[in-house]
Amino acid sequence: MRFNKKKFIYLISPTKINKSFFRDLIQVLKKGKVSFFQLRLKKENYRNKLIIGKKIQKICKKFNVKFLINDDANLAKKINADGCHLGQKDTNIITARKLIGKKIIGITCHNSISLAKIAIKNKADYLAFGAFNLSKTKKVKYRASIGLLKKVKKLTNTPIVAIGGINSNNYKKLLLNKANFLAISSYIWKNKKLKPIEAIKKLK
Repeated sequence: MRFNKKKFIYLISPTKINKSFFRDLIQVLKKGKVSFFQLRLKKENYRNKLIIGKKIQKICKKFNVKFLINDDANLAKKINADGCHLGQKDTNIITARKLIGKKIIGITCHNSISLAKIAIKNKADYLAFGAFNLSKTKKVKYRASIGLLKKVKKLTNTPIVAIGGINSNNYKKLLLNKANFLAISSYIWKNKKLKPIEAIKKLK
């Protein structure tokens, strides 16, 4: 999995998709800073996820952004997405691999080296760690540290995605400590001061 230093953002969808979302997404992706877009809709039914997913996929393709589905390898296969992201309670990576083949599979490792080692052994395409900061998107059960990043970097060359409350004030520290990608959601979609396009401009 090759990565471009300028494209360090791993963008996660808002929890609800409204009509202005697609227009905002186009503007945000136009900035050329996003490598991945993950569709994460916990409360949406399968049919709507399918419709929304197909629309987003077209937009991602246009801007050369990898489109991933959260939690659901079946949906990723159905949409022909670029891959999926699996939490520790979702389908295991071996089952997902049988479904979607050589596509991208990323694994949540919280703040655990042992979970990371299992994911590496199972040939995960990236490892997601967090939360590095308090998050508006979900309650923080696991806190990850810069020290953890350094330990994981000694273990593997597998790309690392840092998660949790990342914004324009704290993102540089994670990049300087070798996180390959920064997973961002609330800062872009739920920012009370800035529109999505203004928010992403601040991440340079």
